Amino acid sequence: MRKMLVLAAALLAAAPMAASAADAMSYTYVEGGWTQLQVSTPGSNPKLDGGFIRGSFAIAEQVYVFGGYSTVSETYHLEDSIGEYRIKNTIDQPEAGIGYHMPFTDRLDFTADIAWMRINNEVKFEDGEFSETEKVHTNAGRGSLGLRGKPSRATEAWLKAGYIDGSDMDGEWIGTLGGQVSFNRNWGLIGEVQYFDDITQYSVGVRASF
Repeated sequence: MRKMLVLAAALLAAAPMAASAADAMSYTYVEGGWTQLQVSTPGSNPKLDGGFIRGSFAIAEQVYVFGGYSTVSETYHLEDSIGEYRIKNTIDQPEAGIGYHMPFTDRLDFTADIAWMRINNEVKFEDGEFSETEKVHTNAGRGSLGLRGKPSRATEAWLKAGYIDGSDMDGEWIGTLGGQVSFNRNWGLIGEVQYFDDITQYSVGVRASF
């Protein structure tokens, strides 16, 4: 992942110095789409699919607030000597925070943000006659530093590195790499990869910028 972040930083730093007002990056937008959570564990690599929605709103020239919500789930149909049963795992994650950006050039910004997030992990067991649900909730805080830039007029890229720590988890470093291809001034297609500990989250969606 270190090589990926170094490459992305080089691409952002190489962005042209001059830009028109139409090229300016917006910190007010709404986006949503598909997301997948992959967990790497010994002997198993479960994948949970779902959706996400996020938004950001500029409250000052260099300050913005943001929030989002994602939900992913996977159902496993299993069978043993006793019979058939089903296990459904659902993970919901709301997030809210505040960020700051400072321009290095017309097409490259330094970013910093802090956020509160909550991880709701629910596992439901059913065998036709018996049903049991177990829920685990974790409140966490995250801080990140990064770069956001426009390698070209119709493209955008961002990378962030940070640290996350919570009530029922050990502190972990977290990295995010994303990009956008713009259809016009307001609409674009985004993709993002986020990695921490043994969890990788992929997201693809549509962004409306204002």
